[in-house]
Amino acid sequence: MSTILYARVSTADQTLSHQRTQAEQAGFTIDEVVADQGVSGATTALRERAEGRRLFDLLRHGDTLVVRWVDRLGRNYADVTDTIKEFMRRGVVVRTVINNMTFDGATEDPIQMAVRDALIGFMAATAQAQYEATKASQRAGINEARANAAIQRKKTEYLGRKPSYDREKYDSVIRLLSMEVAGTSEIARLLGLTRQTVLRIKEDPGKALAALEAWDAGSKEAVKQ
Repeated sequence: MSTILYARVSTADQTLSHQRTQAEQAGFTIDEVVADQGVSGATTALRERAEGRRLFDLLRHGDTLVVRWVDRLGRNYADVTDTIKEFMRRGVVVRTVINNMTFDGATEDPIQMAVRDALIGFMAATAQAQYEATKASQRAGINEARANAAIQRKKTEYLGRKPSYDREKYDSVIRLLSMEVAGTSEIARLLGLTRQTVLRIKEDPGKALAALEAWDAGSKEAVKQ
């Protein structure tokens, strides 16, 4: 029986070593690591990922699959729930590092099965909802930025103070916050930002992105003129 860690590293801010360290600090003894790099969990099902396919081939009855949280398996409700249930049917125990959740198919009690399946569904739905909320916030911020840029061009208003972060640092703040691996002060130190800047992005990511896009759009227009 083996304990296999599956890690999905979808952005530059996430690392394989960190996910393994978290698992080991939580008490897991990892026999093997399977990891997909730069793959979206929302648009690519686990079976369609290169290492995801290998994971399905590796897991056997009695094995334990460890993931940081269910969002590493994916951010699509149907894919995540189907995947976990398939593993349980094979006799694989699925465990999460965060919240120390355990899912297995050993129980035959209908009440316990119902509670287990409901929890799996809730966690999978949360993973998808978080992804969609982030994307919606980003879209709203971009739309607002475009509208503000148009107004600024018409009125030739002063752009105001340039944000102290660029798009790369903004994305890094959003990713680190979603991973819940570091506090505001630590994120600020890692990215070379002030704590107040990280807090502004955390409290209203759409507004923070809108300010950045508006300034960039206005600056480009000013250069053209």
